[in-house]
Amino acid sequence: MHFSNRLEAGRRLGARLEYLRGQDVVVLGLPRGGVPVAAAVAEALDAPLDVCLVRKLGVPHQPELGMGAIGEDGVRVINQEVVRGTGVPRHDLARVEEDERRVLQERAGRYRGAAPAVPLAGRTALVVDDGVATGSTARVACRIARARGAARVVLAVPVAPADFARRLGGDADELVCLDTPWDFSAVGQFYADFTQVGDDEVTACLRRADSRHRHTAGAGSGDREVTVRAGFVGLGGRLTVPEGATGVVVFAHGSGSSRHSPRNRFVAEGLRRAGLGTLLFDLLTDREEADRGNVFDIALLAGRLLDATRWLREEPDAEGLAVGYFGASTGAAAALWAAAEPDARPAAVVCRGGRPDLAGPRLDEVTAPTLLVVGGADELVLELNRDARSRLHCENRLEVVPGATHLFEEPGALERVTEAARDWFTDHMAPAHV
Repeated sequence: MHFSNRLEAGRRLGARLEYLRGQDVVVLGLPRGGVPVAAAVAEALDAPLDVCLVRKLGVPHQPELGMGAIGEDGVRVINQEVVRGTGVPRHDLARVEEDERRVLQERAGRYRGAAPAVPLAGRTALVVDDGVATGSTARVACRIARARGAARVVLAVPVAPADFARRLGGDADELVCLDTPWDFSAVGQFYADFTQVGDDEVTACLRRADSRHRHTAGAGSGDREVTVRAGFVGLGGRLTVPEGATGVVVFAHGSGSSRHSPRNRFVAEGLRRAGLGTLLFDLLTDREEADRGNVFDIALLAGRLLDATRWLREEPDAEGLAVGYFGASTGAAAALWAAAEPDARPAAVVCRGGRPDLAGPRLDEVTAPTLLVVGGADELVLELNRDARSRLHCENRLEVVPGATHLFEEPGALERVTEAARDWFTDHMAPAHV
């Protein structure tokens, strides 16, 4: 497989990575050649773009051959095989590292200026380069992303050697490569135009991406980090209300998850494309979450969902809009429990891989139209949902996704969930009259 230039490679890579759209992804380009590729990927996924500052430690008199790499936060990887094979003495390695450390610090200021790095904590870091040769630079980039708090690290490149996976070890959770040719000798051999990328081009890519992402996230919509008041505590969340929205869907995540849940974010993005607003928030504080009893306290979680509903109805962005609940796993039980409360008045409820049995006797009191979505291979939960459906007295439906397991990780499974939820909410939600 050959590419005309880095832009084409990035577009083709972005198409391969379409399954990440809607998840909480930050695209990290490796300067300098990886940034134009990463910029095209970020545009394809509508995700923010940042740089992952890494410097290759080139063998003296043969700088294209990497004997290791360094990055931000003091991360360092040395390829001992290359060091031994080239006979580079320790003091030469130290000198190269010192020189590259200075360049690293200087470029951090040049590329970002006064702007801070895009936060990675709890998010998926998608590390992108124009190709992999020895793998040293990519390994350091993955470790940097991990050190900055990324919950998941995906490394994606257009081309790499056939032993790509072995060279990267376990530094990435997932590896994506368009081509791993047997005759690989250098990244440049697979590009018609492999012109060196300058610092000005890197800076321009970052500025264009920042402007595009801020525009798509904010133009015509409310999109902001919020603090949801629930009794005496504040819960972190993100409220997004597209222009012309007819309703807002409040997400209740499952045990061990948070508002950063990639599956819930995927569904939320699909709902927003259909013109619905979304509120993703943490049901518990960090301290509360440390007590596993709280994670399964459905009454407590339902109470937080009710507090979030009251808070939302007082927000100017959501005034007069219908409210729906989307619950996953134990969050589905919380959504059903809360929906049974007289002052909740949700227009519709959708449960993904839910545990409705944990809502207990409250099932009999749910009046909102309820959709239960379960994986066909999730046999225990499927049986629990069938039993729960027999106890619901409201309009309801059971949607089974063939072959899907509890987390809907199979190809196309989460897309089926998103489509079912979108159709259910758009069919049942209209502006509220209160």
